[in-house]
Amino acid sequence: MILAALLSLYIVWGSTYLAIKWALVGFSPFGMAAIRFAAAGGLFYGWLRWRGVAAPTWAQWKNMAVMGTLLLGFGNGLVCYAEQYVGSGLTAVAIASMPLWDAMFGAMYGRWPTRRESVGLAIGFVGVILLNLGGDLAANPLGAIALLISPIAWAFGSVWSRGRDLPAPMMSTAAQMLIAAPILSLMTLLHGDGWIRPGIDALSIGALVYLAIFGSIIGFGAYVYLLDKVRPAIATSYAYVNPPIAVLFGVLLGGESLHRLDLIAMAIILAGVVLITWKR
Repeated sequence: MILAALLSLYIVWGSTYLAIKWALVGFSPFGMAAIRFAAAGGLFYGWLRWRGVAAPTWAQWKNMAVMGTLLLGFGNGLVCYAEQYVGSGLTAVAIASMPLWDAMFGAMYGRWPTRRESVGLAIGFVGVILLNLGGDLAANPLGAIALLISPIAWAFGSVWSRGRDLPAPMMSTAAQMLIAAPILSLMTLLHGDGWIRPGIDALSIGALVYLAIFGSIIGFGAYVYLLDKVRPAIATSYAYVNPPIAVLFGVLLGGESLHRLDLIAMAIILAGVVLITWKR
């Protein structure tokens, strides 16, 4: 069961980047994310309540509002926005920098990085700089800005949440989705590009359904299960396994390609992430 959960986490979350790319053919970026989290959050929340999991308290809902806005509203919403301009594989590589920001923001709360983590931070940020200098990101500043803000928002939200009054892990995930849906709906209205695009087809609809069911419910469910059953280093290993998988999906199924500098940057970023996240 543990191996199945780990493989599903690698494959499902590694493939969501390409699924987002396909869904964008028929849906606007923020609109697509809003539909995804409204559907997934509603189903997940209803199933958990049916199983007897306690609903969040009012105080917990307020914490969920902050986390849902930062992690899913900005963290995931900006990924969807960026993929209008850059490939899915390159997006995954950029998002792999999240643990670097997580370690840096941890210092704000007195959790200073160790010497090994500091080396990992330095190495990782060299990779982030290289990634923004070469290939598609250099040619698409809007995508580059979105992919810079996204992991920062996700990391800050993660660090901010530690020690807060939160519901049970799976209920926390469902509540964040329900919070993110109206936030992303508002972003859709402010962006002014509507919800559905003229190019909508069966593939884009299928990709959105895949994101809601597999990317959200099954993916997050497997992650929470692993956190309870294995060491954190194993559960969070998706941070450096998913980018190569996403690149592979993008190349084989999406017809994408990466520049040599992008591949070098990916290797450097992942080396930094391994140093930070892998606990001996």
